Amino acid sequence: MDIKIDRLPLPSSIIYFNMAPKVSISVVVVAWVLCVFMHSTNMFIAAVSVAASESSLEAKALRESGWWSGLSNETSLNHCKWNEIECNDGGSVTGIFMDDIYLGDNNIWKFNFSSFKNLVSLSLWNTGLRGSIPQQIGTLSKLILLDLSSNNLTGHLPLFLTNLTQLESFYIYQILISGPIPEELGNIKNLQILYLGYNKLTGLIPSALGHLTNLRVLYLSSNMITGSIPNKLGDLKNLQVLFLGNNKLTGLIPSALGHLTNLRGLYLSSNMITGSIPNKLGDLENLRVLSLGNNKLTGLIASVLCIFTDLHNMTYLYLNSNQFNGSIPIEIGNMKSLTYLNLSNNNIVGEIPSTIRHLTNLSFLSLSWNQISGSIPIELANCSSLANLSLSHNYLNRSIPSQFSDLISLRFIDLSYNNLIGNIPLYLVNLEFNLSYNSLEGQISNIFQNHSFDAFIGNKDLCGDFKGFSPCLSSSQIMSKIKISLLLTSFIVLLLLWCFFYSRCWVIGKTQSNPSRTKNGDLFSIWNFDGKIAYEDIIEATKDFDIRYCIGTGGYGSVYKAQLPSGKVVALKKLHHLEAEDPSFDKSFKNEVQMLTEIRHRNIVKLHGYCLHKRCMFLVYQYMERGSLFCILSDDVEALELDWPKRMNIIKSIAHALSYMHHECIPVIIHRDISSNNILLNSELEAFVSYFGTARLLDPNSSNQTLNWRIPWW
Repeated sequence: MDIKIDRLPLPSSIIYFNMAPKVSISVVVVAWVLCVFMHSTNMFIAAVSVAASESSLEAKALRESGWWSGLSNETSLNHCKWNEIECNDGGSVTGIFMDDIYLGDNNIWKFNFSSFKNLVSLSLWNTGLRGSIPQQIGTLSKLILLDLSSNNLTGHLPLFLTNLTQLESFYIYQILISGPIPEELGNIKNLQILYLGYNKLTGLIPSALGHLTNLRVLYLSSNMITGSIPNKLGDLKNLQVLFLGNNKLTGLIPSALGHLTNLRGLYLSSNMITGSIPNKLGDLENLRVLSLGNNKLTGLIASVLCIFTDLHNMTYLYLNSNQFNGSIPIEIGNMKSLTYLNLSNNNIVGEIPSTIRHLTNLSFLSLSWNQISGSIPIELANCSSLANLSLSHNYLNRSIPSQFSDLISLRFIDLSYNNLIGNIPLYLVNLEFNLSYNSLEGQISNIFQNHSFDAFIGNKDLCGDFKGFSPCLSSSQIMSKIKISLLLTSFIVLLLLWCFFYSRCWVIGKTQSNPSRTKNGDLFSIWNFDGKIAYEDIIEATKDFDIRYCIGTGGYGSVYKAQLPSGKVVALKKLHHLEAEDPSFDKSFKNEVQMLTEIRHRNIVKLHGYCLHKRCMFLVYQYMERGSLFCILSDDVEALELDWPKRMNIIKSIAHALSYMHHECIPVIIHRDISSNNILLNSELEAFVSYFGTARLLDPNSSNQTLNWRIPWW
């Protein structure tokens, strides 16, 4: 019997056996899905519960702080709807912004900062909070923005703030914190903005700040920071603005700052920085503002300005209150983007270059408190944007340019303390100005009645209906005054001429008669000498020309030192008898000596008088303590005293004396024998010319031989 197995019905047990595995797998899958779903649901419920719990804690902390109690608009129970609060989608606070909301004298410690785990931004600017910075702020690990500025917070800058490693913007200025800047600030690598200005920070600028390569703004101004600017700041490649002004910084400006190619503003004013400005600053092609005023910087202003002439983006340049010298270069005209230029209170000389006309964007120009001379350039009228011009305390002259009337933007002009002349331009009526302490003249127009008296004071030739000024004269009064002045001047001139001729005649008469003392037909006369000198006094002072008083001899005579009864010391040159034997010598000698007494020059030896006698003939000279230049140069010891500056002074003195004799004397005197023997020195080593023309007078046929003395004789 054949059995067909494929057609036989399968037992139910076999059917169950084959279906069981499929059913079992389905159950497991369903169970797993249910478990996952239930776990996720539990986690979601837990997360929601945690978020709700955190939100509840945050809400509680906000309400218990008391900061919102005085805000009538914060009536909503949902704190996320308050204007000063920002929340994420889960209702957790991410931002607190209480800027410029006065919170009374609340202590910052009353706020529970630790409740805000998700806080990203905390800004409490100008809220009036007091106390020290609470340590809880250091737990806000997600914080990106922190602003505690303009409050009454005290203490040091706490180290726990350096735990805020996500911080990008850090504002703690004007809260009067003290102490040093922590080196650990250099660990906040994400920091882009750091404001620590207007505090009482001391110590050095940490070199570790050079590690903040993402920093764009560094503000440390108005503290008490000392030391020099660290070179590491040159590593802040993204820095755009550097504020270090109003501190106590010393040393030089580091050349490394020239590596900050993105820098737009550099503020180093009001410190004690010395030295010159490094040329590397000329590489800062993006620089717009450079403030170096009120330091101790030195150098030629021409060299300084030429560093920046290629910086076409520069608009503000402050170099005031330093020690720059020299004159302003013509290259200043290349700085065409300048809107503000302050070079005041330096040692700048010379004139204002006409190329300044190219600075058509300039709105402020101050060159005051320098030594600038010349006239005010009319080219300044081309600076069409000029609103404020200060040129006070210089040596400017001539008149105020009328072309300034074209400067329609001009609002203030200070030209005080100069040497300006001329009238006051009427276009100044619409400006605030100061013209005090010049040499201006003429009438002050009545249109200036609304201006202060101080704007005109110190101009003695101004007149008008102003308090402190004399009223102006009418035309007839002016003509009358001119006539009186001419008559008075003519009278004075005539009186002086009469006095001159009368005195000349009196001197000549006295010389030829009474003033000359006659002794046996011989003549003794003294001119231009304080007190009276008698012949007997001279004989007594020299013991009748005893050899003990002889201090020098020469071919034409001997020189004696004589101390008169009055204490005055003079030099006596006693001539040999040979000249006295010539009958024609008497008159020529007397006339020539009289001519020499009329010489008035500080570097020519003064001749006091002479004596013409049968027994002796001598000249009375001013006494020179150090003798001749020849004798001093011949002595190795004394020659050392004549250093080069003294020798230059001697040369100048002799040149002045010769110039006087050749160009100012009438008649002209030609010395003909200038040598070191004829240059005499007083106790101050001041040089005097002596013995000019005497040899010719003594003997017209003799040579111009100069007396040679054995020893220094003056």
